[in-house]
Amino acid sequence: MASALGLDFGTTNSVLALAQGASTRSLFVESPAGRFDTTRTALSFLKHGQGSMKVEAGQAAIREFIDNPGECRFLQSIKTFAASALFQGTLVFAKRQEFEDLMYSFLARLRDYAGDDWNGALRRLVVGRPVQFAGASPDEKLAIERYGRALARFDFPEIHYVYEPVAAAFYFARKLERDATVLVADFGGGTTDYSIIRFASRGGRLSATPVGHSGVGVAGDHFDFRIIDNIVAPLIGKGSLFKSFDKLLEVPSSYYANFGRWNQLSIFKTLRDFAELKKLVRTSLEPEKLEAFVELIEHDEGYPLYQAVSASKMRLSQEEETEFFFAPLGERSRRIVRRKDFEAWIAPDLARIEAALDEVLATTATAPADIDRIFLTGGTSFVPAVRRLFDDRFGRERIESGGELLSIAHGLALIGEREDITAWTIAA
Repeated sequence: MASALGLDFGTTNSVLALAQGASTRSLFVESPAGRFDTTRTALSFLKHGQGSMKVEAGQAAIREFIDNPGECRFLQSIKTFAASALFQGTLVFAKRQEFEDLMYSFLARLRDYAGDDWNGALRRLVVGRPVQFAGASPDEKLAIERYGRALARFDFPEIHYVYEPVAAAFYFARKLERDATVLVADFGGGTTDYSIIRFASRGGRLSATPVGHSGVGVAGDHFDFRIIDNIVAPLIGKGSLFKSFDKLLEVPSSYYANFGRWNQLSIFKTLRDFAELKKLVRTSLEPEKLEAFVELIEHDEGYPLYQAVSASKMRLSQEEETEFFFAPLGERSRRIVRRKDFEAWIAPDLARIEAALDEVLATTATAPADIDRIFLTGGTSFVPAVRRLFDDRFGRERIESGGELLSIAHGLALIGEREDITAWTIAA
């Protein structure tokens, strides 16, 4: 029987893995949408019966949302709220849901979908956490307190937290044939994290010494925002003017920041900003643009927009240019996007990602030549501009990737089987 469960609670996707000794396996969840080893981090709430709500998670939540337009409350990227003191919850059918309620609801559905695998004799839950949480001013202590309140509702004798890139390093280290200093770069949806670890094999047992960590709250979702900000936002009124008495003022940019962030888009309809936006339609010089903005929110077009943006970003990893098109905005949204333009848009984000890399090398006094292997994981690692940061710094021959969605969960499970687990955990 497996004794440790690894939980990679991600911004975009979440994964569970079980460990027994030196081996691991993915924990599959079987929901109304099918059987998966990777679950989209999304929640849906649908009124069900008298005063009750039907809750689904992952791909089942997406299907519920698509099947019940206008009736279903849909939330995604909820992890990005964890460290935000400004996030005090959101209303779901007049009931306030705090972060820990949302996290618990998501994981409880995964437990239900997983069945006996979750309900077995598990001794330890090992949970991944970023080196730095997402957000402008992340409160790490608050985030871990919220994680703790959500996870305490489950009956695990032990709960441990491990940096996500450390877990990815353990997954990667299984392939090492000699002692090595490894740099792991984990590119998630909301954060980019680095760890440098020294691995050595003694008597057939792998030992590891952490050298240092760094992180920044910038990753794939920020790249998505750049596409929205440059292509979609101008079509729905960004930069347009409205009348205020005898003055002409620009529509507040905060509306478009809310619209361009997947987590904020999930709750934008319930914010005061949205009520104020609707009032501006009457005094706008280009009311048709703001009307289109309001319709996108009221018709819950956030997830289809997410799909269109994500698909374009993925194609730009393979092609020099691609066509972006978002049907709810009609033909005026059709545009050719060139990779070089996309890379110019994300240049400020790349600079912060590279600065975090500089930080971990500098604080540990590690020269690039001292790194034997570099392991890149996470979906954003496919972006060519991101790969070039590492090719230019370390040389392509030292770089490896793989297990982009599964490595963290499996690494967490492996750590959960170690006798020296406390050497790898972060105090709650």
